[in-house]
Amino acid sequence: MITKTYQLDTLTCPSCTMKIEGALKRTKGVKEYEVLYNSSRTRVTFDETVVESEDIQNIIERLGFKVLGEK
Repeated sequence: MITKTYQLDTLTCPSCTMKIEGALKRTKGVKEYEVLYNSSRTRVTFDETVVESEDIQNIIERLGFKVLGEK
């Protein structure tokens, strides 16, 4: 397991948080996630043998949110 934090472009509303959480919940290999509305960050713990960091970023971006970087 690996945990990464993704800095997002500004989240504009709490429903944005729920949208990202819903997509992460349905992603195979994702074990835990937390979307922090007030800091525009998403922390994800995932199995890197099932899903890659790039895949997670693509999922978030397909929802219309820009990923500015990862830690």
